[in-house]
Amino acid sequence: MNYETSPTGNNGRVSSDEVSSDEVSSDEVSNGEVSDAALRLQRRYPGRRIPWPLMIIIVALGATAALSWLIWAALVYARPQVVAQVASYTVVSDQKVKITITVDRRNPALPARCRVIAQAPDFQPVAEQQVEIPATAARVVNVPITLTTLRRSTSASVKGCTSG
Repeated sequence: MNYETSPTGNNGRVSSDEVSSDEVSSDEVSNGEVSDAALRLQRRYPGRRIPWPLMIIIVALGATAALSWLIWAALVYARPQVVAQVASYTVVSDQKVKITITVDRRNPALPARCRVIAQAPDFQPVAEQQVEIPATAARVVNVPITLTTLRRSTSASVKGCTSG
């Protein structure tokens, strides 16, 4: 490194009137002079390229956009096209159960398809059936189903529904 003596003779130090106040902090100035090391550090680590008010506006706009998308996605996808649940369940025999499912569709003009399973006490599936629900005028319909099981069933559930 080459440390030359300035023409003013203050050995590598620059007077404070040669440096703007926003380039160097006040603790680096002593007796009206700024050290050469402070200037080198200032050049090595320059100030922010984006001013704070602009950065705050950019972050606020980004957060607003993300929150708006989250609310939109939650509202659109919170309720599926078709929802079904078991309304009643009756064991007729060791090989037969009667199930009634309640199907709720957003658009009742579209047919739906639901998968219904019956389970044994050890939670193993003992019967499964794909049930077609035709298009109707009513949004909510009850659909009776009779399943033939491999062994005695103790519960039934709807595993999923699709529309169209």
